[in-house]
Amino acid sequence: MSTTDRLRAAPRPRLWPMLAALLLVVGSVGGWWLSSRGPSGYPKGVSGFATGVKEGVYDRYGQLLQSYLHTAMPGVELRLDSSEGSVDNLERVASGQDSFAIATADAVADYTGPGKTGLRAIARLYDDYMQLVVPADSSIQQVGDLRGKRVGIGEPKSGVTLVTRQLLNVAGINPDTGITPYTLGVSDAAAQLADGKLDAFFWSGGLPTAALTDLATKFPVRIVPLGSLTDKLHQENGDTDAYRTAVLPAGVYPNTQAVLTMAVPNLLITRADVNSSLVEGLTRAVIDSRDPIGTQVHSAQLVDLRTAVYTDPLPLSDGAERYYRSIKP
Repeated sequence: MSTTDRLRAAPRPRLWPMLAALLLVVGSVGGWWLSSRGPSGYPKGVSGFATGVKEGVYDRYGQLLQSYLHTAMPGVELRLDSSEGSVDNLERVASGQDSFAIATADAVADYTGPGKTGLRAIARLYDDYMQLVVPADSSIQQVGDLRGKRVGIGEPKSGVTLVTRQLLNVAGINPDTGITPYTLGVSDAAAQLADGKLDAFFWSGGLPTAALTDLATKFPVRIVPLGSLTDKLHQENGDTDAYRTAVLPAGVYPNTQAVLTMAVPNLLITRADVNSSLVEGLTRAVIDSRDPIGTQVHSAQLVDLRTAVYTDPLPLSDGAERYYRSIKP
């Protein structure tokens, strides 16, 4: 028997079974790592997302983004937490109760609570429009006419209340004594206006807001102009230029006319210590979901990649910045 034949006939070492066993172990470990980190390296699990009052645009946007993430970021679940609005949302994110939230730029600028330095922005989303709603046959034509009236001013920790108090002040009305204030969310305020328990209410939200559409469908309303007060707000709040004059289009609610009002940007916010890969993935999802979410929440169509990075007064989070850099041409 030649040397070659003897080598062929010799018992083969148990190399392949050993390799197979090793690969099985490595595969198991790798599978565990992937299941815990996700296919793109982001951590899976539940993250709190503070939205806003029921039937508001924040609430509906959160629902749709939550659904979109099931496919866009498998294994990531947003826990939607209702809140009173922007100020409440800032407190919730700063304190660690939630990882993400939406807040208006003026509320961010005004916030001085614990954890402020840790707040970061993910994107500028869309603008909220300030809306002063009255019955269609009301004698109220401007903010100054609210003196002595029963007025819904938003929930205590909402961005609505923040700007409402400023508007009343610049119109020469003490927000505590010059009106009878009612701290109500948009749904309750709409119901009380229709029932004759309110003379007017303020609301700040994307267009259209479902609760106002429902109200205007069954009860004739009118939107009072606010745009003439924008400059006065800037004078009172020299540290921020968050407010801008804007046109609320005709027909945005049934049988309403176009009026000059004011708008303020919404920011999607997080904290500096939230996992940057998770934030990067969420940023991508927010931009990519603009059209599908926009079919149900019209204001989401206004999320614009060109303006998303303008998040003053908050700096961008590391994860968001990494995403925007990755798509630069």
